[in-house]
Amino acid sequence: MIRCKRAYEPAAPDDGYRVLVDGLWPRGLKKADLPHDAWLRDLAPETDLRKALHQGEVDYPAFRQRYRKALAAHPEHWWGLVDRAAKGTVTLLYAARDETHNNARVLAEWLEEELERRADSSSPVCYAGERGLGGEMP
Repeated sequence: MIRCKRAYEPAAPDDGYRVLVDGLWPRGLKKADLPHDAWLRDLAPETDLRKALHQGEVDYPAFRQRYRKALAAHPEHWWGLVDRAAKGTVTLLYAARDETHNNARVLAEWLEEELERRADSSSPVCYAGERGLGGEMP
């Protein structure tokens, strides 16, 4: 199971494996004050993309498409989270104020889809033809 939670919310016993998925540490939080198991900066969107979303230069659908393309290009950054989520709860921590339109939500969606792919087949997945990832499906 994959959950998303603002880094500023208190930890809960059912959070499971708590991982910060932002490229920057959350403002105003000391590292000792954020219960987390890992900080996976490589999972965060590129700085330019993050800034473009926050400054309104790209809308959320465009952000989502570009971020998903980046995730497809680097499965080594998220593969371990899929393994953890298959065995228990993973909580993706983020600092964004918008609780609906942020990188953690896109990542959670991506990871859930990967869990479904694994359940459907034992073959490795190829992302080259995925919609929104640079290729068109027939």
